[in-house]
Amino acid sequence: MRVGIGFDVHRFGPERRLILAGLEFDEEPGLLGHSDADVLTHAVIDALLGAAGLGDIGQHFPDSDERWRDASSIEMLMAVRRMLEARNYQPVNVDVSLVAERPRLAARVEAMRESLASALGIAPAFVSIKATTAEGLGALGRGEGIAAWAVALIDRLEVPELP
Repeated sequence: MRVGIGFDVHRFGPERRLILAGLEFDEEPGLLGHSDADVLTHAVIDALLGAAGLGDIGQHFPDSDERWRDASSIEMLMAVRRMLEARNYQPVNVDVSLVAERPRLAARVEAMRESLASALGIAPAFVSIKATTAEGLGALGRGEGIAAWAVALIDRLEVPELP
């Protein structure tokens, strides 16, 4: 088993959709970034890549590559899952902490867990998403953006022995 930690932060920006864990939050402004700026999913991607010793999100999905402009971070997460599987690893669980003054997430956490779990090929019971505020401190506390920390556990795939 291997463990990885991921972190990401994005600022709010005009004329963008807010995407978290692959879900759109219509009532809020979006985050700035080259892809869809899904800060939560980006943290999970970095945690998984770190656990597998495969670098970080910028190495695999660079903002200098136009293929990733406005790309779905859930699609990127599924690509990372395939990278893990190619190396005989599978995600076991992920735990995410989000720091945001807005939006309020309680009503959508279950759907967010299901979205990440589906992309990872694991049960929602193995995906944890928690949210807190920055209590008015710093840029996050002023509501200028959202940050996410993630921890991921991966394990070797069970490969059946040949007869």
